[in-house]
Amino acid sequence: MGFLLNKINLLSKKNLPPLAVFLFLLAGISLSGPLVYPQQADTGKSAWIIPIRGDIDPAMVTFVRREAGKALSEGTDFIVFEIDTFGGRVDSALQITSFITSIKDARTIAWVNTGDGSMGVSWSAGALIAFSCSGIYMASGTSIGAAAPVTVGANGGSDSADEKTVAAVRSQMAALAERNGYPLGLALAMVDYDVELWEVLVDGRTGVLTLGELERLESAGQTEQGAAKVERRSVISPPGKLLSLTSGEANRYGLAGLADDRESLFAAIGASEAAGESSPGIADSIIAFLTSGPVQAVLIILGLVMVFLELNTPGFGIPGIVAALAFITVFGSGALLGRVDSLEIILFLLGVGCLAVEIFVLPGFGIMGISGIVLIGLSLLFSMQDFVIPRADWEWGLMGRNAIVVVFSLLAAVGGIAVIALLGPRIRLFDGLTLKTRITETAYSPLPADSPEAAADEDYAALTGRRGVTVSTLRPSGTAEIEGRIYRVEGDGVFIEPGEPVEVVRVYGSRIVVRSRGKGS
Repeated sequence: MGFLLNKINLLSKKNLPPLAVFLFLLAGISLSGPLVYPQQADTGKSAWIIPIRGDIDPAMVTFVRREAGKALSEGTDFIVFEIDTFGGRVDSALQITSFITSIKDARTIAWVNTGDGSMGVSWSAGALIAFSCSGIYMASGTSIGAAAPVTVGANGGSDSADEKTVAAVRSQMAALAERNGYPLGLALAMVDYDVELWEVLVDGRTGVLTLGELERLESAGQTEQGAAKVERRSVISPPGKLLSLTSGEANRYGLAGLADDRESLFAAIGASEAAGESSPGIADSIIAFLTSGPVQAVLIILGLVMVFLELNTPGFGIPGIVAALAFITVFGSGALLGRVDSLEIILFLLGVGCLAVEIFVLPGFGIMGISGIVLIGLSLLFSMQDFVIPRADWEWGLMGRNAIVVVFSLLAAVGGIAVIALLGPRIRLFDGLTLKTRITETAYSPLPADSPEAAADEDYAALTGRRGVTVSTLRPSGTAEIEGRIYRVEGDGVFIEPGEPVEVVRVYGSRIVVRSRGKGS
């Protein structure tokens, strides 16, 4: 850094144009790395180690926030993020980087380490997280880079993300590099396939420059006196390739310091002891499992199918309990990750209410039923993300993937319900849930004209409050004997077995609604 300041002062005394000074300053920033080299340990300063291993997902965001908060509450001087990951979700990585850059009361360190079961890599989202820290250290045999965002293609493989998403991640990497003093060219080449990166000598000092930076400095050197002397050495990252660096290369280009073990890391950053070390517990593993896409889809399908079975059985039984547990798991796990609040719960309850009105109050299937399905779908969609209206391109992509999961789950649930409705009578498991006898008459068709109870001028309203006994099963309609006469009646929303005492509670024209009074009443 002193070299850079001295050179700028020298250029200023020579009255060079501001453009030349600016170009050299830009090169100096690219050539100078962060102050990450070993220093004398400062007795009394402590470090807290937080591992970031495996896929970067919403559960990892919650873990990092919780453990970093714990470290800060203990007054830790350094928070060391031990990174070992191939990457993961862009939204989760951005949330972690945003949180790390917000930490003011401790210095943040990224450490790419090796060990038993370790892969020794900080790729993709891992590189983004590393650049958000104020210092980077790497053990021998580790690597960092390849941070271009990807999407899952139709064949299950990885495809390059669209240009808007790449531009968003590229600008974020560049901003983090500028914030923490890392070579800007390295950050750009790790994200963008179009960046050509060169190793150069500027006034005898090794550094890295993008092709654009290099050409501007070469042009200034040909036209301006005292401009930096630039010499091309080799292409580090050609166009069409993503940059990945070994620990030695990262150290050579001023990106990272070297630390093969905890003792050397502490000596380099100036810490004397470990105040604590976090590790994911069983609860973190369970939450990560429950919030994964496939498990969420299975829970949604199971919950919807069980709701259908519950609506087709009298009372509240096992299907209702299973449905409740499935949706409690979906919304509860989302709430633990901070993705569910009152909005999702209200939408879900409104959706269930609309379906109940459609089933029990309004005939057929119309606007209330459709509205109920839409509201339930929206509640499930919002429970899988921490925003309602997407703003960034990656948020639109995430919302699209979540919508696919929800729509697939709804369609699969409809298919499962159709299978149960068609095959239920043939499966012994559903003997108590399905009707196997054929109904040859409509619920409100008139009784035979020669039957004594078929009086055209009868006032059915007078039957309100009268009591009788069911003759057939009410599913929900059937026949009942009331004061010695047989009437076609309808159960009040539940199935009623033959021989059950009933009471007429409502009469709508020729429609007689009865309620069970229970045996022995």
